[in-house]
Amino acid sequence: MNFTKEQVKRYKRHLLLDEVSITGQKRLLESKVLCIGAGGLGAPALYYLAAAGVGTIGIADGDVVDFSNLQRQIVHFTKDVGRSKALSAKEKLSELNPDVNIILHEEFLRANNIAQVIEQYDFVLDGTDSFSSKFLINDACVMAHKAFSHGGILRFEGQVMTVVPGKSRCYRCIFKEPPPLNSIPTCSEAGVIGVLPGVIGSIQATETIKYLLGKGELLTDRLLIYDALSMRFRETRGKRNPKCPVCGDNPTILNLVDYGDPACDLP
Repeated sequence: MNFTKEQVKRYKRHLLLDEVSITGQKRLLESKVLCIGAGGLGAPALYYLAAAGVGTIGIADGDVVDFSNLQRQIVHFTKDVGRSKALSAKEKLSELNPDVNIILHEEFLRANNIAQVIEQYDFVLDGTDSFSSKFLINDACVMAHKAFSHGGILRFEGQVMTVVPGKSRCYRCIFKEPPPLNSIPTCSEAGVIGVLPGVIGSIQATETIKYLLGKGELLTDRLLIYDALSMRFRETRGKRNPKCPVCGDNPTILNLVDYGDPACDLP
């Protein structure tokens, strides 16, 4: 593909980087990324992925914009309250970068439809807020051999990691199974500082771009934890668990299961 004059101007700062250059920018424009959840984590991630020129971005979210979302979900405006989150996000991203093809999945992802959706993409970004959703996304991506970025936020703390099935540990290698329903509060129950998803979502977008470019050191086998109150990052390291029920040597989880809430944005 040949860049237009406008594209050369738009991506000039990328083209100056040896790690990106023309080759890398073409790769981004040819890539397909699915963001599950267009809320707290998805909003900043979507903005940066679209600005970076990721050619095809899928947005999976069956929810509508609520007033309480506006404190942190920066892709939505006051006028969008009551409207589809996926459609609201698409409108902003299309205005930001007309190069990007936005595909809407205005539905909640469940065990019976998530595999068909993620198979269309090169990378998956988890922007959900329930453990049931995160385990479903992990299992679906591992079974489909799709790399993905996990992100989680609550109150003043966030965490993020990247999973490349077959090469790194998965979410279940750290957390074997979902906790009992309602045993751990969500952001809607315990609260979250508004800027926190911006930090974690931006890291997720960075990991996505690095994976697509094949550059840098990914957050594989590392769980990065951020404490906004102390303004400190720390990480825990570990390897793939050979006894993991989904990515281990002899997996026992062979079919996708809904553990509770559908895979959607909840923050």
